[in-house]
Amino acid sequence: MFVSDILREKGDQVWTIEPHLSVFEALEVMAGHNVGALVVMDGHKLVGIISERDYARKVILSGKASKATRVSEIMTREVFYVTPQSKVSACMSLMTAKRFRHLPVLS
Repeated sequence: MFVSDILREKGDQVWTIEPHLSVFEALEVMAGHNVGALVVMDGHKLVGIISERDYARKVILSGKASKATRVSEIMTREVFYVTPQSKVSACMSLMTAKRFRHLPVLS
C-alpha cells in the first residue's frame, strides 16, 4: 500500500501556519480543523511543523504563555516528509524510529 492510496480515501488537505504567529493562533487553527499538527510555512518554504505535543511540552510545561510565544520558538525544525509514492510500511518505520506522529506528504 502507498501513501497515495490513503490520501485518495482520507483527502489531501494540509493546514499550515506562519512562524511569526502565536502558538495560541496555531492552537485555534488546529482546533478549528480538528487536527493535531500544522505545517509551518514561510511563504512557499517549509520551515517546520508544530503539534499539540510541542505545545504541551514546550509551552505549558515550561510555564510560557501561548499568546506571547511564537510558533517559531517551539516548532520542530527538522521535518521528515514522504511523497505520495512512498510505501506506508516505510512511513511507519520512519515514524517509529524517529518517534513522531505527524508526517507531511510533499509532491
